[in-house]
Amino acid sequence: MSKPLIVIGSGGHASVIADILLNQGRTIVATVSPDEIKDNSPLKGIKRLMTDASLLDTYSPEEFDLVNGLGALPGNTLRTNLFDYFSNYGYKFQSVIAPSAIIAGGVKLEGGVQVMHGAIIQTNASIAKNCIVNSGSIVEHDCVIGAHNHIAPNATLSGGVITGDQVHIGTGASIIQSIKIGERAVIGAGCTIIRDVKAGQVIVPARNRVIREES
Repeated sequence: MSKPLIVIGSGGHASVIADILLNQGRTIVATVSPDEIKDNSPLKGIKRLMTDASLLDTYSPEEFDLVNGLGALPGNTLRTNLFDYFSNYGYKFQSVIAPSAIIAGGVKLEGGVQVMHGAIIQTNASIAKNCIVNSGSIVEHDCVIGAHNHIAPNATLSGGVITGDQVHIGTGASIIQSIKIGERAVIGAGCTIIRDVKAGQVIVPARNRVIREES
């Protein structure tokens, strides 16, 4: 039987996650947010906890599961840190799978993975803990994705791509087959990657340049 859920965060990503869960009939009993919940958020009206300590004091890991509602930005480790912090207290993070996502047979998803609307994960791919496979992104066959990755909307990973932990692959980026991307690397939006990327490297596309302006 599924445990009731507590969502950490109340921003845009948390709202999308909450909308998916509520439409799937899941029970959200509280959200952790120091900020007021916006009136148009699916989390509006749900009990708001001001601090992490309030969660620890009130909701036991034996009775409640968590959902990581924080988004993931390049170089920002808050989502990872909170996942590790609450995991150390014995809490389990629930995975969230949007109904329009396509997940093939043989795919392995670890705890807390979030697969958003329209994403596709193909046969024998492996996605480690606390990853976001965002809207419309494609993870092809036999990819191995490290922990705490963010594969942003409409990014495409061809077959056999391997990433380390805490990799960010930006919106619309394309990675050709069998590429290896080291931990903490950042692939900028719109990049096409045709060779391996070392740990910690930041790859950005050519800067936009105005060629002609109308007078």
